[in-house]
Amino acid sequence: MKTLGYYNGVIDELDRMQVPMLDRACYFGDGVYDVSFSRNHKIYALEEHVSRFFHSADLLRMKPPMEEKELCSLLCDLAKRLDEDSLWVYFQLSRGTGFRSHAFPEQEKPNLWIMMRPMKIKDTYKPMRCITMEDTRFYHCNIKSLNLLPNVLATQATVEAGVEECILHRGETVTECAHSNLSILKDGVLLTHPADEMILAGTGRAHLLQTCRDFGISIREECYTLTDLKEADEIIITSASALCIPVSEVDGVPVGGKASDLLRKLQDHLLNLFLRETEA
Repeated sequence: MKTLGYYNGVIDELDRMQVPMLDRACYFGDGVYDVSFSRNHKIYALEEHVSRFFHSADLLRMKPPMEEKELCSLLCDLAKRLDEDSLWVYFQLSRGTGFRSHAFPEQEKPNLWIMMRPMKIKDTYKPMRCITMEDTRFYHCNIKSLNLLPNVLATQATVEAGVEECILHRGETVTECAHSNLSILKDGVLLTHPADEMILAGTGRAHLLQTCRDFGISIREECYTLTDLKEADEIIITSASALCIPVSEVDGVPVGGKASDLLRKLQDHLLNLFLRETEA
């Protein structure tokens, strides 16, 4: 298969898949999702992504139709059906199907969606350019829900500005990016926003923090400002596809580039971790 779509057990190429109009994902965004990447048909950090998926579902009082280990097994089996071995692996859960009513359905039966298509992770060593934008999202950013309109608008702003990512902030406090986490290096210390309801703490962020611990680099999980951001030695973007990518420009002004040796040490380690865990 060139691509793969899955909906409650039905499998086909993505462009041939159909889903019910009454799925609550269609009119409420009532669901959660997660995403990872595979190489050599091995899905990176799969158990971490599935665990977060179940945690998000639990926060929304949703019960997936299978246990975590069963979903891991299903995703691995599906990935092997594709011709390409470097894949974007996406899975989501909606609350169910029924006529439009804000209240939960009385007979709730969640729907499981899975999508896969060829895609590789981003170049770890190619810096990103960013813009900043006020963070107008709700106060449940820690839930990886389908309600992504503010993220869509922020990403469109990056397209129109000709840059790669949008850094969000609430007042002067930096939170994260439109679809990735953000950390800064200053005087040998890694500073990152606390994993509270204002951000979605990603697996890439977790891997970066663990790498810093392994290397004896001090970590401070606390709020920091736009001024702190622009004065940082390095600004680092992390996500499922961006293992440890530096930022070279914010709102048209050059930033970072002051701790290149330490940055390269982190990049090399995180990329090698990905390559080791996805070896054939």
